[in-house]
Amino acid sequence: MIIGITGATGFLARHVAAAARSGGHELIGFSRSPRPLAPFREMRPWLPVSEVNLADIDALIHLAGESLFGVWSKTRKDRIRSTRVNDTCALAARFRDGPHRPAALIAASGAAFYGDRGGEELTEASPRGQGFLADVCYGWEAATTEASPPARTVSLRTGMVLGHDGGAAPILGRIFRLALGGRLGSGKQWMPWIHAADMARLCLFAAENHALIGPVNAVAPGGVTNAQFTKTMASTLHRPAFLPVPAWALRLLPGGMHEMFLQSQHIIPAAALNAGFRFLHPDLPSALSDVFSR
Repeated sequence: MIIGITGATGFLARHVAAAARSGGHELIGFSRSPRPLAPFREMRPWLPVSEVNLADIDALIHLAGESLFGVWSKTRKDRIRSTRVNDTCALAARFRDGPHRPAALIAASGAAFYGDRGGEELTEASPRGQGFLADVCYGWEAATTEASPPARTVSLRTGMVLGHDGGAAPILGRIFRLALGGRLGSGKQWMPWIHAADMARLCLFAAENHALIGPVNAVAPGGVTNAQFTKTMASTLHRPAFLPVPAWALRLLPGGMHEMFLQSQHIIPAAALNAGFRFLHPDLPSALSDVFSR
């Protein structure tokens, strides 16, 4: 299979590309500044999305989007929304109306789709939540489904991706190694997460499995609260974690950024498990041990 990957230079794309190559797939990457990059056989321009070249691609894994890290100014929030919703709308139009139409669009979404839900167990059948990120995810998924037909579409509602070479884990590792770690707020909020290797495998599983359609919770089955996550991080790195961050302080962050830290989502990866996907790292201790052993 020839697989296209948008956001090809990003942290997650590196893991997806490595997994795809080991599975015998050929890769075409998309980037705002395309240049030769292993293991892609070809790199193509991502912008303008309305002219993106989808020739020869069997399935597209769509990972491009503005990072959530950084201060949420109005400009930043507009970029977060537009690079997910507007760009995916333009991409879907290429699937419908362009000269080349891949058979599948596998697009990232976010666990924040569910909003702040306390301890409620959430599956793909659960309704959307409220808040800025929930609204972005809803629009993102709606844009993805515009590619169907002709394409089969899957939206991966992704939790925090844990990898040694990017995302939140290296930042958290530095904080905890300095003995500055601690729970956020009450620590009772559920934190959806997934190991980068499992996230990459799930992207490919969705591309290869023609029966998989619609939303898929891309989170590990071993869900934890923030307090449990903090305790496991401290134990893995052999450091204390005595510096909690009060909820009121997080709510002072600009632009509603506290959503990322205080919302609770107890998510079950029902669709992936029912389709036969098996996690390499289903529980947090094994995932963090692998991440920080590297």
